[in-house]
Amino acid sequence: MTRSSRARAALLRGITRNVVVLGLVSLLTDVSSELLIYVVPLFLANVLAATPSIIGIVEGIAESVAAFVKLGSGALSDRIGRRTVLVGTGYATSVIAKSLYIVAAAWPVVLVARVGDRIGKGIRTAPRDALIADSTAPGARGRAFGLHRAMDTTGAVIGVALAALIVSVSQGDAIALEGETFRLLALAALVPGVLALVVIAIGVHDVPRPAPAPVLVAAAAVPVDAAASPAGRSWRRFPAAFWVFVAASGLFTLGNSSDAFIALRSQALGVSVRDLLLIVIAFNVVDAVVAWPVGALSDRIGRRRLIAVAWGLYALTYAGFAMAGGSVAVLPLWLLYGAYYGVNEAVGRALVADLARPELRATAFGIMNAVTGLAILPASIVAGLLWDRVGQAAPFWFGAACAVGGLVLLAFVRPPRR
Repeated sequence: MTRSSRARAALLRGITRNVVVLGLVSLLTDVSSELLIYVVPLFLANVLAATPSIIGIVEGIAESVAAFVKLGSGALSDRIGRRTVLVGTGYATSVIAKSLYIVAAAWPVVLVARVGDRIGKGIRTAPRDALIADSTAPGARGRAFGLHRAMDTTGAVIGVALAALIVSVSQGDAIALEGETFRLLALAALVPGVLALVVIAIGVHDVPRPAPAPVLVAAAAVPVDAAASPAGRSWRRFPAAFWVFVAASGLFTLGNSSDAFIALRSQALGVSVRDLLLIVIAFNVVDAVVAWPVGALSDRIGRRRLIAVAWGLYALTYAGFAMAGGSVAVLPLWLLYGAYYGVNEAVGRALVADLARPELRATAFGIMNAVTGLAILPASIVAGLLWDRVGQAAPFWFGAACAVGGLVLLAFVRPPRR
């Protein structure tokens, strides 16, 4: 067996059908989402004349509403023991919400569409991540989440490439986005979204979970089914390391405002809509290339130090956008940002799975997603206000500072031995 064959075999070891099919679903969904995600803030600013503060409010409300849904969806998934129903419902909700972009003529309509899309993401994310963990042995979780992230990001590359093609044909290299171009993108985004629903219906299946270990009540020494414990008691059964990681992630996310501000900053530095989308393609390629092997590496050397690397890359990226004086810096900063994403998304999810019992796994993902999602509301609002009242560099300095604070808390996370 050649070295490349051994490397492929190592990356595929422990990968199950559910992981691959869910990766395909995410690939199709990201084609749909990435056709729009980087042009929505440009549509708000260039066509609907929304200020950065309004854009921050739209993004913050959308993510924070989704945060509550993520928490409830994760707990519900653990209670009913059926992940696929919630996964399918979440993806379908996002497809329906995106259709509103076609008729959007004012920013409140865009807000409703963004909220609906994020609600769909909130419904599906925790059950989907728990289903990936349920379908994978503990020693292969990094590889599984890495593969899923790589397929997800491959869809992003395809989606942004299609967006760049549509923009190029519709309006050339114009700096500002045109309304008719945006509506063409919104129509194109519905096709892969519907295909993802078909794949879910055909190929995704629930995994029977082992019965939870009984817990002895100290006073009466009576076995109690852990899954039947009240929510508050179940939450107390998470280890301290889980809550420290949640706190560190919350502080980090407080400075992690919507990517809308990076898109607006790139445009302000002189990058056209078409060129921005081409840069985002390169960003997603880096993300996809990094995610899978780094996820596999985390199975060998542990998760925490790799997450620290990711947050350090984020701080450097945001400091770079704060100091950038022209369009030359935009591409290398986006590439650095892609490396952060590739490390953080796969390894962070694997660490959450490590820190939670199987019967509480979706709840754990829901808690993490809820905390980080809620932090995005003040993060995006603060970013918009800093942009309007202090200057374009201010949100990025704030984000870099929060990343450093998160790194300090991350040092106190002590994951269990696997």
